[in-house]
Amino acid sequence: MQEPCGLYQKQETISPTEDLMREHGVLIRIILIYGEIKDRLLAECSYGWGNIFDLTMETAVIAQEFINNYHQKLEETYLFPKFLQEQQYTKLVATLLEQHMTARALTKMIMHCARIRSPFKLCQLMAAYIRMYEPHSAREDTVLFPAFRKLVNPDRFYQLGQKFEEIEEQRFGENGFENIVNCIAQIEEALGIHDLSRFTPDLHLFTCN
Repeated sequence: MQEPCGLYQKQETISPTEDLMREHGVLIRIILIYGEIKDRLLAECSYGWGNIFDLTMETAVIAQEFINNYHQKLEETYLFPKFLQEQQYTKLVATLLEQHMTARALTKMIMHCARIRSPFKLCQLMAAYIRMYEPHSAREDTVLFPAFRKLVNPDRFYQLGQKFEEIEEQRFGENGFENIVNCIAQIEEALGIHDLSRFTPDLHLFTCN
């Protein structure tokens, strides 16, 4: 028996929390790039300094446009108000909102320091960004997003999934998410951190005597 059209569409639509979590995947890859650049600057790596600053700027532009101006806006417009309305996780939401504003300021400062090529200050800023955003995204993924699903009825939850996809396409065009991921992948390749196996530890280095 053929399934109803509406049911098929619901199966094809990404849920709003799944959409936000895959965007966190982009954020994690930005954090990995910042971490790699920070380590190279601190080690005064012989890798081309000019190129390092250019790659920092490219990454920061993605962070600004995709994370700060888009992903965070979705959370601030569609998730945070619901928790405040229901008086749930209000302290957490207040902290997350404060960190959103801090992230926007940090990104602008990272862009400025990349532009004037200030390595020491850049390292400090990227370290602060990483330190804040790792627990920030983890708390959203494990606390806020699961709780949000319980607060919203299934029809509204499904409609938000459609809404998020529409906003994404309007802002970044068709296949916008895939294009952003490709841009991130190009930066990773330029840094030589595109090979996932590079991050697999050699267990022989950790033998206990």
